Amino acid sequence: MITKQRIEVVDSLRGFAIMGILLLHSIEHFNFYVFPDEKTQPEWLNQLDSYVWDTLFFLFGGKGYAIFALLFGFTFSLMYSKQALKNIDFGYRFLYRMFLLFCFALFNGLFFPGEVLLLYSLVSIVLFIVRKLSSSYLLIVAILLLIQPVELGRFFYYLYDNSYVVPVNQSSNLWQLLKQGQLSNSILDLFTSNTLYGHKVGLLWAYDVGRLVQSAGLFVLGFWLQKRSLFEYSAASVDFWKKTLIFSILLFIPLYLIETNFLVFTNLTIYKKTIFKAIDMYGNLSFSFILVASFILLYRYTPIQKILQKLSYCGRMSLTAYIFQSIIGSFVFYNYGLGLGPHMRHTLSFVVGVLLFIIQYYFCKTWIQKFGQGPLEKIWHKLTWIKLN
Repeated sequence: MITKQRIEVVDSLRGFAIMGILLLHSIEHFNFYVFPDEKTQPEWLNQLDSYVWDTLFFLFGGKGYAIFALLFGFTFSLMYSKQALKNIDFGYRFLYRMFLLFCFALFNGLFFPGEVLLLYSLVSIVLFIVRKLSSSYLLIVAILLLIQPVELGRFFYYLYDNSYVVPVNQSSNLWQLLKQGQLSNSILDLFTSNTLYGHKVGLLWAYDVGRLVQSAGLFVLGFWLQKRSLFEYSAASVDFWKKTLIFSILLFIPLYLIETNFLVFTNLTIYKKTIFKAIDMYGNLSFSFILVASFILLYRYTPIQKILQKLSYCGRMSLTAYIFQSIIGSFVFYNYGLGLGPHMRHTLSFVVGVLLFIIQYYFCKTWIQKFGQGPLEKIWHKLTWIKLN
């Protein structure tokens, strides 16, 4: 019964992350970022647009993917421990599994530039490296990665050498090349631009804002959490998540205040490109754990569980759901499809996102009830365990 509940809460949490990612991508038009002029709308709608944009970014910006990354490490831990019981080292099979994920990423990247699966397939090497470490060392590695070592390293190097300048991000020109494919009426133009530039711009952007290293840290932290059985329902896990919730709230509040008032303290470029980025990622991380801890604690209560449990359909089909939303989202907003992107701002795009999630939810529910496993999950599972010799 405990195992079932543990799996359910994780699946539901993963489904929550999928929902947040879809809603956020919808108001961004799936990295299209083309909107009609505000002057074409009444002022009340512009104000509502601003509220919708700020609220969704506050709730899900950098958080949906953080939860996704944390649960990626959780899944690795489950698979690794299961094989360890058979005296099998899952590490090398995992590398092959990540090659398969890389292939899924290439397909998903045809429709959605800057997608995250390629990043995960590459960064996951950290799990292979740390797989045999004890829980204590895993936690140390996770913390070292989550403190944003690149940003802090650059800042301290500047203190040593005041002539140091943070390298300029090279992704801005690539975004313009991607936009040409998104604006084109030809799906082949979209596939070409996304293949040539999409993955590159996604990796450069993730490195520049700190998400690349943060993802590695969350992978390891998710591995550690599952090794400590902290996703299972027990008195110890409840106590842990209560403390995590309190600590995350106390950490988030000052971080948010510092970030929103950062320019009051300094406007030096080196601080904005190092300390500010680190604070932004710390804030996103602490709020992500507010969401995770709240979700897990609320899941214990039956009336709330019945509602949150519905998200598990999407969570059990997270790979299929993620790629599904890339395909349908690009069709809705890009010019090769319905081309709605240039004709609606944030509120209407949010409504579209809600409709897309409802479609996705019923698709996942129907599929799970009939087949028990998502189509891409089944393919991934079959190929993962195919005999390699």
